[in-house]
Amino acid sequence: MVNERKTESIIRSHFEQFKNLVEIEEQASDIPKIDKLLKTASKKGGGKGKPEFLITFKNNSNLLIVIECKADISKHESKNKDKFSNYAVDGALLYSVYLSKEFDVLSIAVSGEDIKHLKISHFLQLKNEKKAIPFFGDKLLTAQNYLDGYLKSPEKFRQDYNALLDFAKQLNEKLHSNKILESQRGLLISCILIALENPAFKNSYKSHRTPQDLSNALIQTVFNELKNANISGKNLDNLNIQFSFIKTDTSLSTKDKVLKELIDEIDENINSFIKTYKYFDVLGQLYIEFLRYANSDKGLGIVLTPPHITEFFSELAQVNKNTIAYDNCAGTGGFLISAMEKMVQDAKGDQETIKNIKAKQLIGIEYQSHIFALAVSNMYIHQDGKTNIINGSCFNEEIINIVKAQKPTVGFLNPPYKGDKKKDTDELEFILNNLECLVDGGICVAIVPMQSALAQTEKVYEFKKQLLEKHTLEAVLSMPNELFFNSNVNIVSCVMIFTAHKPHPKNKETYFGYYKDDGFIKRKIKGRIDAYGKWDKIKEKWISYFINRKSEDGFSVNKVVSAEDEWVAEAYMETDYSTLSMENFEQSVLNFIAFKVFSSKK
Repeated sequence: MVNERKTESIIRSHFEQFKNLVEIEEQASDIPKIDKLLKTASKKGGGKGKPEFLITFKNNSNLLIVIECKADISKHESKNKDKFSNYAVDGALLYSVYLSKEFDVLSIAVSGEDIKHLKISHFLQLKNEKKAIPFFGDKLLTAQNYLDGYLKSPEKFRQDYNALLDFAKQLNEKLHSNKILESQRGLLISCILIALENPAFKNSYKSHRTPQDLSNALIQTVFNELKNANISGKNLDNLNIQFSFIKTDTSLSTKDKVLKELIDEIDENINSFIKTYKYFDVLGQLYIEFLRYANSDKGLGIVLTPPHITEFFSELAQVNKNTIAYDNCAGTGGFLISAMEKMVQDAKGDQETIKNIKAKQLIGIEYQSHIFALAVSNMYIHQDGKTNIINGSCFNEEIINIVKAQKPTVGFLNPPYKGDKKKDTDELEFILNNLECLVDGGICVAIVPMQSALAQTEKVYEFKKQLLEKHTLEAVLSMPNELFFNSNVNIVSCVMIFTAHKPHPKNKETYFGYYKDDGFIKRKIKGRIDAYGKWDKIKEKWISYFINRKSEDGFSVNKVVSAEDEWVAEAYMETDYSTLSMENFEQSVLNFIAFKVFSSKK
């Protein structure tokens, strides 16, 4: 006869190994919030729910593990998962529905009496989400592995990222109400984040008696932190100037509690995010949010690259621990932070290599002083890399020589997009500049307006000729039309990939990809986000097709091109007619009729 107590004993013994990390409760919980949620969660309806095990983490109050056991493996899971009292999976998922109103829930269903033949299913249901998703595999893991897997999951990242965006909106409104300029908001946040790295400041900032004392202490702490981080001379002076407004701003230096509350909120909502996601360009995302409703920087051509694209660039360039990465239009440092992550991952814990990566293998140039301050701050709070960020023009010969001496192997850039003025530097000039600084055979990945690839006459055409005379055009990828929606900029872009200092062979085929769908959708307030978690799978295909130069109708093609040609997939790829349906035809007819009706009324 089957005995469920045997199953429970196996689970109990497994988790008791990790009592230093977790608290184990059975049938009920002493935690009032959990107890309240279980009051109506009976598997038979109308009573209190009593899971076999409830496991909480001592150092993370957000995650709750609920476990349901059955002795008979045939009672593991029903077809519709709706027989809650008879099947392990069904019961575990029922408890998850109730508990996820207040917690992120990992529900585990276990059936069987023999440890060697257990049947195990895992599901993750994040707080306030409607569905649980299959998670982990079919084996019991250590408590630490459960916690790490949850914290590093794409699902958890999306939840935390959405929370960050919500906070950024609230923070923006608060800063606006205190009359802090849009261009200064990112500097204020970065200044606070640097100061919070100092234990003495973090422990004492609440004790300052006046707002002026606190603002002075904040600036002094940041100055000392940057100075101790080997930033000196003009760069240190410039940073001090950029942050100094905090000492004189009326709201920050005279109004009671304004600065103190900001530090509290930033520590809780932003600093905690940074500690969890070490290589995410948080300041870049905040900067985008702060400027979404402002006009101050649009004329300067600032278009910050979305984080999933900076990560994509590093994978296109196959960044590794030996890479020396260079961005001649560094902005807030997004490309360098993504590169740093890949390089550190490849170092596999070798601390000497990691130290060298952060100190010597990340190089950036930023022209605008206040953006330079953000880039240095961003690299600082991501644990280094800031000493090779240069404030100046990437076309300055002295700076070019400094960069060349460091022998960068990979170049990234999202250049300032030129306006209507003919004197503005063309985007392709920035690509030529980046390639000039790379070692022979180095890889340059750039994102530029589509018009740069389409040009067949005048100045841009001449730059295309120069690029092919000196370097090899490996690929051009057409990007989603609304990629920069969050930056409030309407630019259709493409990615160009070059090999440095190897003239483009006459009969060389270039890879063209129609990479228009990245799975992101527009959502009110949050902007353009990966709401359905499609990006990872899409990115995998994008990378694979590029590496293998694979052609597919309607998606990619290889073509011999010259400077006179259009460098876009749309000009060459075959249509994939197999994807067309009657609905496509009907919609086209309806669109045509609507167009004719509208035209007749004009």
